[in-house]
Amino acid sequence: MLNTLAAGKRLAMRLLAVQIVVVLALALPAALLGWRAALGVLMGGVAVAAGGALMAWRMFHGPVAGPGPTLMRMAGGLALKWLVIVALLWLALARLALEPLAVVGGALAALAVNLSAFAFKS
Repeated sequence: MLNTLAAGKRLAMRLLAVQIVVVLALALPAALLGWRAALGVLMGGVAVAAGGALMAWRMFHGPVAGPGPTLMRMAGGLALKWLVIVALLWLALARLALEPLAVVGGALAALAVNLSAFAFKS
């Protein structure tokens, strides 16, 4: 097998760390626009990072399984990821009334890290 379970765990941890760094780097200049903008960037980025972390936890916990259980773990993790993302974005926009452009910008920045991970081989 070319792709081990340990390699998947390492990739998930690396993605989470890079997402956090990118979101923090984007929140610093947003703080010049006010605390609501900075908190919006953080909430958007944390929503995506938390969703990705929960998906990785769901996929990689437990023993190695066959293709059926592995597919179920992946599908369940993906559903959990988007449920968390939607819930946290709703919280940021509807309940906390943070800056919408900042929230979306933070979420897109964190999602861009996921896309860029496929462009670079480690």
